[in-house]
Parts: sequence; C-alpha cells; structure tokens
Amino acid sequence: MSSVAEKLAKKTPRRATSKQVRLRLVYVDFWSAVKLSFLVAICLAIVTIVGTFLVYTVVSQTGIFDAANKLFKDVAGGSNDLKAILSLGQVMGFAVVVSLLNLVVTTALGAITALLYNLSVKVTGGVLVGFTNN
Repeated sequence: MSSVAEKLAKKTPRRATSKQVRLRLVYVDFWSAVKLSFLVAICLAIVTIVGTFLVYTVVSQTGIFDAANKLFKDVAGGSNDLKAILSLGQVMGFAVVVSLLNLVVTTALGAITALLYNLSVKVTGGVLVGFTNN
C-alpha cells in the first residue's frame, strides 16, 4: 500500500488538553446585585400571588371553608361569619401586601449581601473559583 495511508492509520487522535484557570472573586458590583435580587423578588412575588390564589380556590372548592365556617359559628357565636373575613378579595389583598414587603426585603438583603461580601474580601482575599474550557 502507500506510506501515507499507513501513517494515517497509525496516528491516534490526540485528546485536546483542557486548560484550567483559577480566578479569585474579589468584587461584586453593588447595582448588579440589587438588580438580580430585585428580579428574584419579583419572581417570588408572582409565585406567592399565584400560589395563594390556587390554594384559596382549592380550599374553597373542596368545602373546607364551609366546614370551618360552621365550626367558627358554633364556637364564636351565630353572628360571626368566617366567609366574610376570608373572602377572595381580602386574601388576595393580603397576598399582594406580603409580596410587596417581600420584594423590598429581598432587594435590600441582596444589596446588604453585596456590601458585606465586598467588605469581607479585604480580610479574606475573596473566593477562589476554578474554570476549565471543556
């Protein structure tokens, strides 16, 4: 045969070497952390509101409110009505208020975490992170 074909047959495919890079995270941008924590808080607010609506709908459709209302009337007296206190509007209004408070708190916690990390880097030197190009 030919010598070129024999040379090609003898060659084994070399595996590409993977280069590893070790970097140190020494700074977290304050506004990036605030924006990211705000987006996470918006997602949590949406989940809270939708989850509250779904739980209220399931509890209302299964008749649990009727049984609880009957028990509440027996214990507290005949004039009180639990359905008026726990109407859909009241429950969803409470869920919106809790979601807005959660949005503010989560955004503030993201900002405080970025500030604390940036301050602690001066003492600890940061977090060592390894990367590879696989």
